[in-house]
Formats: sequence, C-alpha cells, structure tokens
Amino acid sequence: MPTRRTFMQQIAAGSLLGLTAGAAGARGIAASSWYMPDEHLPQERVFVSYAASGTVWKDWAAPVNAAVARLAQAIARYQPVTVFCRPAQLAQAQRECGLTNIDYFPLALDDIWVRDYGGCFVIDGAGNLGLVDFNFNGWGGKQRAASDTRVAKALSEDLEANYFVSSLVGEGGGIEVDGHGTGIMTESCWVNANRNPRMGRSQVEAELKQRLGLRKIIWLPGIRDKDITDAHVDFYARFVRAGVVVVNRDDDPQSYDYAVTRKHLDILKNATDADGRKLEIHILPPPAKPRSNRFSEGNPDFAAGYINYLPINGAVIAPQFGDAEADGYCRELLARLYPGRDIVQLDIDPIAAGGGGIHCVTKQMPRL
Repeated sequence: MPTRRTFMQQIAAGSLLGLTAGAAGARGIAASSWYMPDEHLPQERVFVSYAASGTVWKDWAAPVNAAVARLAQAIARYQPVTVFCRPAQLAQAQRECGLTNIDYFPLALDDIWVRDYGGCFVIDGAGNLGLVDFNFNGWGGKQRAASDTRVAKALSEDLEANYFVSSLVGEGGGIEVDGHGTGIMTESCWVNANRNPRMGRSQVEAELKQRLGLRKIIWLPGIRDKDITDAHVDFYARFVRAGVVVVNRDDDPQSYDYAVTRKHLDILKNATDADGRKLEIHILPPPAKPRSNRFSEGNPDFAAGYINYLPINGAVIAPQFGDAEADGYCRELLARLYPGRDIVQLDIDPIAAGGGGIHCVTKQMPRL
C-alpha cells in the first residue's frame, strides 16, 4: 500500500491519471470546454472525511466517525479511498478506517460533509482534471466553515488539478448532472440570499452552466429552512444515466417533504433533458418504519432517505434503515438500475442523525 504522498506524486507525474505536471494551474483554456462528468462512470477514488467533532456532534462524534470508517472500508473493497482527517486524529483514523486500499490526507477540518465543501471535479476533452470551488459558507452561515471552505483549493493543489473559483456560493450536494449537458438543481438552495444575494435564477443558471458544462438545468423548487442545506437535490432526484432519473417521493402526509416531493415528481415527469428526451422516472420512497434508536428517536433532522446513495466501480453503496420491506425495495430497484454492480447496504444511522447520507459524506474523483 503506497503512502498518500507516493500516490499524489504518481498523480502529479501522470502515471495514474494521464496528467502532466504542466497541466497544473493551466490557463487559457475556455471554461466552457470543461464539464462535470456523470458520477456513475469509472472513478479513480473516493474521498471521505473522518472529521466529526464534539463541538458539532457532541457525544455522537465517535459513532459518526465510526460510521464514516465503515463506509470507507466498504468502498475500499472496490476502489481506492482517501480519508481527510485532522493531523491530530491521523493515528485514530488509520486505526479505525484501516490501511487496505486507503490513504490519508491530514488537514484542518470542521465537519464530515466533503461532498459540499470539497469542490466539484470537472474534466475536458484533452484529459485534464479540474476542480470548481463553490465557496462553501456553511450552508448559508448556519455552521462554522473556516477550515472546510479551504479544502477545495488544498485538494486541487495536491492533485495539481486546474483550479476554478465560481462566482457562486453553493455546495456539491446541490448539484446533480448527467454528464451530457443536463443538470437538476433546487431553487431553494441556489437562488437564496444566504448564499447568492442579489442574484436571480438566470444569473445563477448562467454561472452553473459555464462552470459545469451544462446546456440545460431542470429547476425544482425545493424547500427552505427545513433542513440545514435548504433542500439539496441529492435527497430529491438523481441521474442513473442520461435520460433516467430516480426520484424521492415522501409518502408520509405529516412530512414537510410530502407536498414538495410530489411537485418535484410532476416537474420531472414533464421535463426533457438537454437533448429533448423525456425522462424515464423511477420512484424511491424513504422507509415508512426506520429502526428506533438514539440517533433517530425524536430527531427531526434524521435523514432516512435511500436516494442519497453512491455509485462506485462495481457497486452501489446505499443505506439500510431496518425497514425490511423498504430496504428490500431499495436493493431491488438499484439492482435493476445498475445491472452488474453489487448493491451494498450499510447502517449509517449516526450520519443520518445529522441530516445527511452516504452521498453527502463522499466525493468521487473521475478516472481519466
């Protein structure tokens, strides 16, 4: 198992990704030539953050980090994993996550949500890697983010990837793309004064299209101020591939998502992608009866949603919530949608207790 530094030196030398050192920080390349690829394509590795702190999570910090470690180990059975961790927690992270197909990137961190603060990988037709920094601000100032907001730049420098800074404030969990020019976003997240004051939807859309290589964005309304993210799209709609979308439909009439998920479903059923195709829709509702424990019981932030899954090389990593019927339906649907891949379901209750899921705490790096 090479050390992280050995791995990053190989990347810089081009031996793993086909990059050259001269590609680092390259300028003069039109931003429109870059695009965010379909995350279901082959991946080089996945990043996770072993970074739950007592300041944010209180006495849940240890079980949250343990859940991140189990997730890292599950992914590492299929492809390499890089674990972000605080320098003082490196030995602890190595003990809990292990060393098999896993390396480590020590740096200052605030929390575990690397999807949101780690930037978005983009590629171009020449085989170059880039990273777009969306200026993470703690979901509109709801949580401290002084360390997390610097992660995207640190990662781009370490990978010697082209570094692009967007004029927008936003998060990776607020972005869903098919890799062929179509994106799905929620207005509640992007067109929001807590992130992008004095910017209308047309301005936000233009910047997202430019930075991510999109030709069309399907806008969902989302819902504000009900969860810390203001309704990230990765809890509502996911591309399986171009033209095929999995949609969350909350069937609990008492849930604040009951009405909005039906509105989203109507919009997507009547939408077309950037190439004019009607979307093929598959519904994936959350569990009706998730298991009761200290993480879920009486916790309005508990995010019991299957749609926040992560496709990786040869597998799909998805949650299970102790509802045998719903867990089974999730497994069967994902097996149909991702033929030939293992469906690996994990208990992520400690992570869900903070309002997120598997996709939220991971970031895939495309294979070039």
